[in-house]
Amino acid sequence: MLHRLSELESVWGPFRLFDYQTVRAILAFCTSLGLGLLLAGPVIRRLAALRQPERSAVLMGDLAKEGGKVPTMGGLLIAAAVLPSVLLWAKPNTLIWASLVCFIGMGAVGLYDDWLKVRNRSSEGIRPGAKLIGQGVCALLALGVLLLDPSRREAAAEVWLPVLNGPLWNGASLGLPFAVCLTVAGAFFVLVCVGCSNAVNLTDGLDGLAIGCVIITTLVIGGVAYLAGHRELAEYLRISHVPGAGELAVLCSALVGGGLVFLWHNAAPAELYMGDVGALGLGGVLGAVACLMHQPFLLAVVGGVFLVEAVSVILQVVHFRRTGGRRLFLMTPIHHHFQKKGWPATKVVARFWILSFLCGLLGLLTLKLR
Repeated sequence: MLHRLSELESVWGPFRLFDYQTVRAILAFCTSLGLGLLLAGPVIRRLAALRQPERSAVLMGDLAKEGGKVPTMGGLLIAAAVLPSVLLWAKPNTLIWASLVCFIGMGAVGLYDDWLKVRNRSSEGIRPGAKLIGQGVCALLALGVLLLDPSRREAAAEVWLPVLNGPLWNGASLGLPFAVCLTVAGAFFVLVCVGCSNAVNLTDGLDGLAIGCVIITTLVIGGVAYLAGHRELAEYLRISHVPGAGELAVLCSALVGGGLVFLWHNAAPAELYMGDVGALGLGGVLGAVACLMHQPFLLAVVGGVFLVEAVSVILQVVHFRRTGGRRLFLMTPIHHHFQKKGWPATKVVARFWILSFLCGLLGLLTLKLR
């Protein structure tokens, strides 16, 4: 919306700055941060009555938190800070709308899940199958928004690897019908968005853990989105050039601003929990942004902590079933394994942040390995 101030350049020269993506990204960050700081107090007070039961002492043992003292649904604070900032400073295009559909849609699924848990005073919310279906529908809606733009359809069938100079998958390179390639790429889009959404949710188990890793991952993904939207830089780095992808950097910048406000209140000891409304929404939008700029595998590198958390749960379940009840880890997601080994929660969080930072650097390094 406010990017249109650049049209007043003839009235006052500095108005042209509002046309620059870097300037609008900074302004989106500042707006999101400012809104979050203004809204944090009232939101926390309104959510004070909405407390989600913690894992039982039977499951967590001495690691169980004292339930019923910290309000949940803190993802609403992030959304309240991010959405106005994006609408104010990003130039609306198909990529922005598709990302916001994932963010809002999956956040709504998480909100309903949180509400059921709070209302029933139990740890049971939406059934896992129903939650997956809801997330899948949101990802399909985002994909539908993308495909409504004819100029995006051909590129939507492409999938790139971080170390290749060209797409790993498209109809021209494989000699397959375009419809087949688009179907496979669409299914992969849904898989990545739903998988990332749940991976962030699994990571959200300690004060500050998930949101800290989300901020680091979003910074890197947002930077790559800016590069992908710049033709000369994309050609120099030999990554997919996606017209308009620079606006995703504005979105990511707003996410970082809202995330920092939430981290301020979620750092140990937490005053506010993210809840599924935040975790599912943030994970979904990260997956969508990565796919929209044809870099889902880069997200797997940059978001390595989320990948490890999700894989640890899968391995635990498979090993438990195949061995008749034996555990591969002391407890999953894997951050609880290290708690069980005696690491203080704050040390686990700090070390996972360091790992997330290193994953981000590794992801940036792959931009030159082509």
